Amino acid sequence: MRRPTEPRAAPAAHREAPEAEIVRLEHEIGRLQARLAALTEEVGRNDSLLRKTQERELELLRAGSLTQLFERLIVGLRTSYQVNEVALILHDPQHEIRHLITGDGVTAGEPPGVCFVDALVSIAPQLASLERPWLGRYRKADHELLVPGIAAPPGSLALIPMRRNEPLDGVLVFSSSDPQRFTPELASDFLAHLGMVAAICIENAVNRARLLRSGFTDFLTGFHNRRYLHARLREELARAQRARQSIVCLMIDVDHFKRINDLYGHLAGDAVLREVAQRIDAEMRLSDTGARFGGDEFAMVLSHAAMSDGEKVATRVLQAVRSEPIAVGQGGAEKVTLSIGVAAAKPGQGQRDYKVLAERLIAEADAALYRAKSAGRNRIAISPNVVA
Repeated sequence: MRRPTEPRAAPAAHREAPEAEIVRLEHEIGRLQARLAALTEEVGRNDSLLRKTQERELELLRAGSLTQLFERLIVGLRTSYQVNEVALILHDPQHEIRHLITGDGVTAGEPPGVCFVDALVSIAPQLASLERPWLGRYRKADHELLVPGIAAPPGSLALIPMRRNEPLDGVLVFSSSDPQRFTPELASDFLAHLGMVAAICIENAVNRARLLRSGFTDFLTGFHNRRYLHARLREELARAQRARQSIVCLMIDVDHFKRINDLYGHLAGDAVLREVAQRIDAEMRLSDTGARFGGDEFAMVLSHAAMSDGEKVATRVLQAVRSEPIAVGQGGAEKVTLSIGVAAAKPGQGQRDYKVLAERLIAEADAALYRAKSAGRNRIAISPNVVA
């Protein structure tokens, strides 16, 4: 009887094959797990960046004024994205935005971190072709004017175009001391979206400022109107109270203005009012406010001023208007004089009704104006009382 054949032992190479395969598979599993962990971490970063971007965009959309929007673009984005500096370069060839921000109380210079230019290529020629965010190393020859005022050159930059229509509206510049923070390999979709939202927000803020300006501006002279004067007067009174200082109000009337209208017509009268407004404006400090109060009457509010300051400004205004005749009609000219009343207010620490205080200050300056007219016009009258 044949004995059953016993299985022969597998060759050594065959025994080692499964073990090598297991090692290879374990290595592959480890690599895939590491890749999965990296992707999970990247998804987490992107999700965090998306939430951060959405939150910041909502903050930008809620900005109530141009200056508030600029602050949220500069300070808010610097904090949110944890970069060293953020700069905003805006194309403003007609200087319109610069004029509009004066309505927010900005009286001189540019808001911190904001640069207005007549042509973007004057800052960096490559901005002319900037369609999507550019990320890369800082190069002094190309980028020096994009990061003014920085003590040490940054390591890397992100240039984010802001475009609603043609041409480019402006550029957001993110600066980092880390040369690897912004590299061409990084995804820039979030930044591109941020640039578009920033452009929309600036356009909306400019349109709101235009509406406010039209509601606060006298169409004929370009001066502020009575509504704006009352609002600004209340603000200045509140500021004067906090600083424990006084403010001054001038009420100004064009002498014998009816005679000019009767002799030369209303168009000539309008021309006289425009010229008077320009001459008054030339004598104002940047912190002062001028307005057409109504008809042939103007007003000025001098912040942080004493009665002596008001008298000096009134003297300059009177001299500026009467020193040179004003053209009227065809080749004609008229010497125009003013009557000016000056009054001051120093709010007490318990004062809270600034509306009433503003009305009292205007009434006091108006009473002084009436005394100047009664005394013969072409003169200044000072109120003996300080409104408190």
